[in-house]
Amino acid sequence: MYSSISMAVTTAVPAQRLDGPTAPWATTPWTTVPWATALPSGPPSAAPAGPLPSPGTGASPREALAITRTVSDAAEAAALDRLLTVSVAVLVCYAVLSVALAWWTAGRVLRPIAVITDTARRLSGENLHERIALDAPPGELKRLADTFDDMLGRMERLVSAQQRFAANAAHELRTPLAVQRAAAEIGLAGDPSPGRVARMRAKLIEVADGSERIIEGLLLLAASEQGLKERGTVAVDELARRAAAALAGEAAERDVTLDVRALPLDVEGDPVLLERLLHNLVANAVRHNVPHGRVEVRTGPGTGIEVTNTGPVVPPDTVALLFEPFRRLNERTHAPGEGAGLGLSIVDAIARAHGATATASAHPEEEGGGLTVRVAFRPHHGTARRTGGKSSAAGGV
Repeated sequence: MYSSISMAVTTAVPAQRLDGPTAPWATTPWTTVPWATALPSGPPSAAPAGPLPSPGTGASPREALAITRTVSDAAEAAALDRLLTVSVAVLVCYAVLSVALAWWTAGRVLRPIAVITDTARRLSGENLHERIALDAPPGELKRLADTFDDMLGRMERLVSAQQRFAANAAHELRTPLAVQRAAAEIGLAGDPSPGRVARMRAKLIEVADGSERIIEGLLLLAASEQGLKERGTVAVDELARRAAAALAGEAAERDVTLDVRALPLDVEGDPVLLERLLHNLVANAVRHNVPHGRVEVRTGPGTGIEVTNTGPVVPPDTVALLFEPFRRLNERTHAPGEGAGLGLSIVDAIARAHGATATASAHPEEEGGGLTVRVAFRPHHGTARRTGGKSSAAGGV
């Protein structure tokens, strides 16, 4: 900038004019012309300070003032031109740098979104095991990727459960058909005797009854999964006593003690589905038990529904699988009264339809083995009835 100003001043006021005999400082000492030292920076219209040379000693004051204005205007124009050039150059450099930096930053910030998008496009039923596993510092995108991974995990478990359900259902329905075919082709081949025909007839009826129970259970399971169409106030404690009374004879045949302690509990729901829920819980507890075993049925506002039974020891890692359709503790033996393996899955579906949660816990061998199944209703679903200011309770069955 100093060079630009010097060049502008030299061009505006020739050297011979500044050094000639008419120059204001040619006949006047520097100390008497203090404004001469401020020529480059003084304002164009400012009058020179200090005494001016007299007309007889050199240039007139008007000429000196014109020279001052010329020098000041030239210096100002040179400074502005230099500042404009430097400002434009700096602006261009910073614009290019900011665009490059913004491009790099945007790419780094949006990279997780691109990873999530690519993973979502690539996923299908065959590769649900894949995860994003985003390696990034904690933040919104990291939380989004982890949430997406959790959702994929739930979807994988759901798809696996549906695949197992389809395979197990096909197996359960194919077995009775195979038995019926064998009975018709082998048992009734040739000229069977009346006794043989009677046995084959009884076998075919038994297989048909089993198939009917399986289909009925599947239909009930599907209806429970669809939710409740109608709701009403249901006395769960009365349903518990009714289910225990219906299974008391079977419990006595198996030498199982059945005890019911039902405190009043009202639930908004479907009475038919809740009755099937209690029947399945008590029937499973009675049938999957040991001689001289026991079954305890509890209901109440703080308890919900709780069925405890002795029986075989259930591994803790197998308990959660018992709520899946056609899952059993042991392999199927096709023994009479064995069941289709839909009991607890129907219990779970009915509980979810009523906004409740069904859980199970296994007992160790020293406590007699078996399970405790609980159905916990939400606080606004269950209410206790009171008679005369006291809760009414039912005795054992």
